[in-house]
Amino acid sequence: MAKRGFQRWAAKFPFTRNIVRSEGEAMFDLVAGFCHSQILQAFVRLGLPDLLLKNEMTAAALADALDFPEDRLQVLLSGCVAIGLLKLRKSGRYALTRRSAALAGVPGLAGMIDHHEILYLDLADPVAFFRGEVETELAEFWPYVFGAKGATDPVAIAQYSKLMADSQVLVAEDTLAAVDFKGSHQMMDVGGGSGAFLTAVGQAYPELPLMLFDLPAVVPSAKERLEEAGILHRTEIIAGSFRDEGLPRGADLISLVRILYDHSDQTVTSLLADIYEALPPGGRIVISEPMTGGDTPSRAGDAYFAIYCMAMRTGRARSAAQISALLEAAGFTQIDTPRVRRPFITSVVTGVK
Repeated sequence: MAKRGFQRWAAKFPFTRNIVRSEGEAMFDLVAGFCHSQILQAFVRLGLPDLLLKNEMTAAALADALDFPEDRLQVLLSGCVAIGLLKLRKSGRYALTRRSAALAGVPGLAGMIDHHEILYLDLADPVAFFRGEVETELAEFWPYVFGAKGATDPVAIAQYSKLMADSQVLVAEDTLAAVDFKGSHQMMDVGGGSGAFLTAVGQAYPELPLMLFDLPAVVPSAKERLEEAGILHRTEIIAGSFRDEGLPRGADLISLVRILYDHSDQTVTSLLADIYEALPPGGRIVISEPMTGGDTPSRAGDAYFAIYCMAMRTGRARSAAQISALLEAAGFTQIDTPRVRRPFITSVVTGVK
């Protein structure tokens, strides 16, 4: 395949030329992928999804609304059309596609795209990054990465909490679709942040008593969210760090939503052991977070989340099989990996004590 003579022949031969073309286009997409991601970030940062969700607009109207040079904006708009974010009407107006309309409606997605500029800095020298020679900046964006010591800046905490809460909406939807919480007497969300996942559980199971365990800094925002949802009266909020102290007792269902991939194997092993001790016999654990594909690498897990976690410096993305093995080592049985709607959003592993 690497020989130029074979490539020239295959490009002309009727039975192979379509393959050559599709492979060539796929290769060019890889080459141009960084430019595509920058088009996407500019699209989000300029607020184009929201603008065009309200009204279809011409390039001139958009340039005026954004105070942007029209000739340069035209290049961006054409790029957006090329990668499927916009469509150009015969009238000269630009409109959202199904893909970009969905982007505008997915909670937290625009925020995640916008903060990628930090990850781009960390990946400026990708070879040095993969060698571990880059002191990455992404970890500084998330105040909880290094535990309670990092959760001191109110502005950073508010930014983190909002982004996490917004992006947990889809995670909660897919987790609740995959796991039945019926039969539980009390549920505790460990590392539950401002209570986004717990709120979704509480609304889906109106009789289920709830507990939230997380760092003291998130307690005020958790109380506010749970009160707005009308479930604060049946929720016990306990401030603490699972890395520094034991877990509260009383729950027979414990959830870890996007927690393990932020931590090292040593921390995860210790946490799972603590959860095993905290649960009564027959108690359940539910783990929900993006996972790698294991023996069958996936784009979302292995070509995004694994790299993101590496830039975070504290944890790593794991496969469902690896998490299952950690659960088994902690003593859990009946380990299951229920099918989820969108593995690129989250995957789920459960176990029973």
